Amino acid sequence: MRILFCKWGSICESGMDRALLELGMEIGYITRELRHTDYDTDYMKEIGARLDRENYDCVFSVNFVPVISKVCNLYHKAYVCWTVDHPSLQLYSKDLGNGCNRVFLFDRLQYEKFHPVNPDRIFYMPLGCDSYLLESVEATEEERQKYACDISFVGSTYSEKCLYNGIVHLPDYLRGFVDGIVRAQMNVHGYNLIADSLTEEFCREFQKYADWGTLPEDYVEDVRGLISDRYIGEKCTEQERIVTLRNISEHFDMDIYTASDLSGIPKIRNRGIADSETMMPKIFQCSRINLNMTNRPISSGIPQRVYDIMGAGGFLLSNYQPELAEYFEIGEELVVYESQRDLLEKIAYYLAHEEERRKIAARGRRAIEERHQYSMRLKMMFELALR
Repeated sequence: MRILFCKWGSICESGMDRALLELGMEIGYITRELRHTDYDTDYMKEIGARLDRENYDCVFSVNFVPVISKVCNLYHKAYVCWTVDHPSLQLYSKDLGNGCNRVFLFDRLQYEKFHPVNPDRIFYMPLGCDSYLLESVEATEEERQKYACDISFVGSTYSEKCLYNGIVHLPDYLRGFVDGIVRAQMNVHGYNLIADSLTEEFCREFQKYADWGTLPEDYVEDVRGLISDRYIGEKCTEQERIVTLRNISEHFDMDIYTASDLSGIPKIRNRGIADSETMMPKIFQCSRINLNMTNRPISSGIPQRVYDIMGAGGFLLSNYQPELAEYFEIGEELVVYESQRDLLEKIAYYLAHEEERRKIAARGRRAIEERHQYSMRLKMMFELALR
C-alpha cells in the first residue's frame, strides 16, 4: 500500500511513521508548514500536485485536517486520519461529512457525538504505543540518577492554554455558575457533567463575553460544545491539576516537566520541558510513580500519556477513565485513583511497596507490547478504511 503522509508537527507522527513502515507501507511525505487547517491554498496545491504525478492508495494525517479532506474529496482519494487531540475544533468543519473521509476518533463519547455526521466513514479507535519505545528505552546509570524521583508528571497545568482565563469582563453571576460546575466536576471521575449543566440561556449569555472569533463559514457552530470543552472543560483541567500538584507536593517529593508557571506551588520541583523521544521515556522508566491527569474534555477515552508511560515500563497512577477498564486490568497493569484522598493514599502505599509496584509496571508494559502497539491499531484502521 502506498500512503501520502501529511505531517504538521504532532509528537505522535514519528511513532506512527515507524509503525506504518513496520507494516510494509510505502510512504511519501508532505512536510510543508500548514499555515491554515482550512484554507491553505499552497498546501492544497502541493497535495494535488503529488496526487497528480504519484500513485497513492490514500492520504494520511494525525488529526482531522479539513484542507486535506477538501483535496482528497476533489481527487476521489481516501483520506485516513487518527485524532490524538481533544478537543479538536476542526471536527466541527462541514468537511467532516466528505465522502473521502475515514476519520478515527480515540474517545468513544467524542465518536458518538460526531459519528452521525458521516456514519459510514467515522470510526472509533483507541490510541496506542510506538513499538520503538518498547524496544529502545534503557536509561544509563547516569540517566537513572538524573531522572530518578518518587513521583513525576510530564505535561502542562493548562494555565497558559486556558481560554477562560482570557475573559476579562464576565459578570459575577456567570463566573459563579462556572466556578460551581468546575468544583462539581472536579469531584467526579468517569462522567463529564459540564455539557449537561449548560442551559441555552447560560450559553447565550456566556457567548457575549467569550469571543472565540468568527468560525470559518463552513463550520457548524456548536455553542454548547465549544463552551463545555474549550472554556469550562479546560478550566476544570487547570484547577484540577493545580490542586492535585499542590496536594501531592505538600506530602511527597515530586518532579514536574512543564513550561507552565508553577510559582504558586513552591514545594514542587520544575524540571523544564522534556523532549518527547529522548527524555520522556527515560523519565517514565526512572520515576517510581508516574502520574496521569486526563484533560477533562476527554470524557471517556485514554490519553496518549497512559500508553507512553506503560510502554516505557513505568508504573502508572491515573485518574479513572471509563475506557481504562475496557482495555486494562486495573490494579494489575496500572492503578487508578478516584479522589484526592484516594490519590494520596495510593501514592503512600505504592512508594512503600516496591516489589508490588514493579510487578504492576512490568505487567503494564507487557499489556502494551501484546495488545496496544501503534502497528496493531493502524493495521486495523487501514483494513476498516479501505475495505
